[in-house]
Amino acid sequence: MQKQKYNLFKEVFDTYKEYDGTIVADHIQKLRELDEFLPPMQSFFIVTNTSKQIYEFVSKNFEHTLGLSVEKMTTEGIKYWFSHFDPESLPVFLSMLEDLMNFTMTKVEKKDRHKLSYTWNIRVKNSKDEYVNIVEHQTPIYFDGEGKPIIGITHCSLIDEKNKRPIIASIKILNDKNEYETLFYKNYSQLLLSAAVTSREQDIIRLISLNNSSKEIAAKLSISIHTVHTHRKNILNKLNLKTSSELVTYFLNNQLY
Repeated sequence: MQKQKYNLFKEVFDTYKEYDGTIVADHIQKLRELDEFLPPMQSFFIVTNTSKQIYEFVSKNFEHTLGLSVEKMTTEGIKYWFSHFDPESLPVFLSMLEDLMNFTMTKVEKKDRHKLSYTWNIRVKNSKDEYVNIVEHQTPIYFDGEGKPIIGITHCSLIDEKNKRPIIASIKILNDKNEYETLFYKNYSQLLLSAAVTSREQDIIRLISLNNSSKEIAAKLSISIHTVHTHRKNILNKLNLKTSSELVTYFLNNQLY
């Protein structure tokens, strides 16, 4: 699985050599870190051009993962891809995208938008007419004159789960320690306990789940170890959890990666 994923990342940089060694590579390195801890998933990359409503690149693993056509993705674009979305979820998904762009354009300075990473999930019908859950991590790589992201590299992962999941979206930003900090998080399908968890606590949960010590978390988020310990205690109390394994389950179920 690790070899497969490494080759998948390499396929992107073989196509877009100009992004190797840039902040785009930093974002993708964060995905590699997640690979070590998340359950095995089938993944593929797409490059979305929202201004032209097309996909400029679709990795070879797309057909293997979903059984859908790479050729139709690149020729028919977003119309083809959206035709496989769960129709009940599509209006919520489109509203979610609008929220993410509104937040980006009003809450994030233009100079910092290349540091952003967007995460969301959607149900997609594969070639067997089965709905599967896809989690997408998108990194913006090109902006219009107003600083609006219009082209993004998206890493898509098929989660081995058939049940319908709530649509959850987040925006994270790379800090000066090359660690993500959550700026925006919303569950669009139902009110979960996560509504009571702050953005900082979500970052703590993610880093604990990725096997970081309190000292490492403090360094990555530029806070004191005492503050980390306080957050850990508050998180467990808020979520009524007792063990780290329960916290990891919460991390996965609430898509805090």
